[in-house]
Amino acid sequence: ALAERANLAGVRHILLVLSGKGGVGKSTLSTELALALRHAGKRVGILDVDLCGPSIPRMLRAQDSAVHQCASGWVPVLVGQDKAIALMSIGFLLERPDDAVVWRGPKKNALIKQFVTDVAWGELDFLIVDTPPGTSDEHISTVEALRPYQLLGAVLVTTPQ
Repeated sequence: ALAERANLAGVRHILLVLSGKGGVGKSTLSTELALALRHAGKRVGILDVDLCGPSIPRMLRAQDSAVHQCASGWVPVLVGQDKAIALMSIGFLLERPDDAVVWRGPKKNALIKQFVTDVAWGELDFLIVDTPPGTSDEHISTVEALRPYQLLGAVLVTTPQ
């Protein structure tokens, strides 16, 4: 548990982006928020836990990137114009970025826990967590895994319908 605390130890604020339904712009908002915070001089990371539709790598033109290992876990991919936003997504772990991921609860939960514990984020002002649509296993796993850390909070994306 000590190593797991270490990988998020340098992260000052964690922000979940979620919604009750799909197609409302969570990934777009997560990306824009990260870019705006970066523009304001903040150190930013994005954790894409949308396991079935990881769109952030494509939004940041990083879909061909690969994740590397280091002593403290996975090294996030650096994205954005100045390569200053740290990004981790299941999209980097698939053979082809458009592959569908069909997993049941326990495997999803294990991967999310691994994303929280095994990514070497370094020093960040904000870690933005892009979640899948709805209120599913992924959300519960993510919140459970992040419970020991200081969550800044959540942004709930809604539409007028």
